[in-house]
Amino acid sequence: MKFRLTAIATLFTAAVGLATSAQAEDRSGWPSSIKIGTASQGGTYFIYGSGIAKLIQEKLSIPSSAEVSGGPIQNLALVDAGRLNLGLTSTGPAQQSVEGRNPLIPGAKIDNVRALFPMYQSAFQIAVLKSTGINNLQGLNGKSMGVGPKAGTTATYLPEILSEVGVKIDARFGGAGDQAGQLQDGMIDALGLAAGIPVTAFTQIEAQNAITPLGFSDDEIQTLTQKYPSLSRLVIKDGTYKDQQGDLQTVSMWNFVVASKSMPDDLAYAITKAVLESNEEMKQVHRAAAESLAQNVLYNAVLPLHPGAIRYYKEVGIELPANAMPN
Repeated sequence: MKFRLTAIATLFTAAVGLATSAQAEDRSGWPSSIKIGTASQGGTYFIYGSGIAKLIQEKLSIPSSAEVSGGPIQNLALVDAGRLNLGLTSTGPAQQSVEGRNPLIPGAKIDNVRALFPMYQSAFQIAVLKSTGINNLQGLNGKSMGVGPKAGTTATYLPEILSEVGVKIDARFGGAGDQAGQLQDGMIDALGLAAGIPVTAFTQIEAQNAITPLGFSDDEIQTLTQKYPSLSRLVIKDGTYKDQQGDLQTVSMWNFVVASKSMPDDLAYAITKAVLESNEEMKQVHRAAAESLAQNVLYNAVLPLHPGAIRYYKEVGIELPANAMPN
C-alpha cells in the first residue's frame, strides 16, 4: 500500500510538473509587464486604461500600468515603435496614421498596429462656467479653450470642427485635470474634451462650480457629419451634468485598444477576452465602458484586427468584414 501511494504521489507530481511546463510554454514570448498608453490624468483614457491594467493583473497575472501620454496619436506611434504594449486611440487619428499623416512621424505610415477591442464613443463635449453667461457655441467665438494634450483627439479635431461651424477659438494645450483647474480659476474661458460620457473633469468642476455644457444644433451636426465621415451624431442625455438644460447634441468618434502586430496571438486573445468578458467590472471603472461590447468591433473600419482578437470574435459569433482582416 505504501508503494502504491508513493507511486500515485509520484505520478501526480509529474502531472503537475507537465501542466506547469505546458503553462510556461503557452506564455513564451509574453512580456514580463504591460504598459498601456492612455492620455493625461483626469481624462477618460487614463481612467479606462487604469481599469484595463487592473484587469490584466487580476486575470492574467501580468504586472500592468496605465502610462500618461500625449493621447491617441502618440499612442499609435509608440505602439508602432514597440515602446508600448497597448495603446488607446480613436478612429480619426488611426485613419491619419495609416495614411502616413501622423504629425509625430510625418510621412511614415503606421503599419505595425492591430486593433484588439472597442472601448466607447468619444463625444466632443464643451463646458463653460455658468457665471460667464455663455449658453451656445457661437458665444465661444474668439474665446480661449482648453483642448487637452497637443497630440490628443480633442486638440487635433475640435478647433477644426468648431471652425467648420463658424467658431474660431484660441486653443490652449495641457492635461485635462490641469485645465479643469484653469477653467475654475478663470485662466481659460471654456474646456473642450473628446471623452466618454460624463467627462470626469466636468463632474469634478461642477462639484464646486456650476457649469453650462454646450451642444451643437441640427444644422451644425449635419454639416459636420457630411464633412467628416469618421464623426457621428450622439446625444448627451438630460441629467448627465447637474446644470444641463435638456438633451444636448454633439459628434463623436469610436475608440479602440490597439497592440503591436508582433504581440503573441494567445496574449492578444487573452487580453481581448479578459476585458470584454469583464464588462460589469469595467463599468465600475467608468460608465462609458457600457459600450465596450464585442459587437461594437464592427465600428472599426480603419485598423486591421490582431489575429488573436479575430479568434475571440469568431468564438463569440461575430461576423467580421473583410477589411478587418490583416494582410
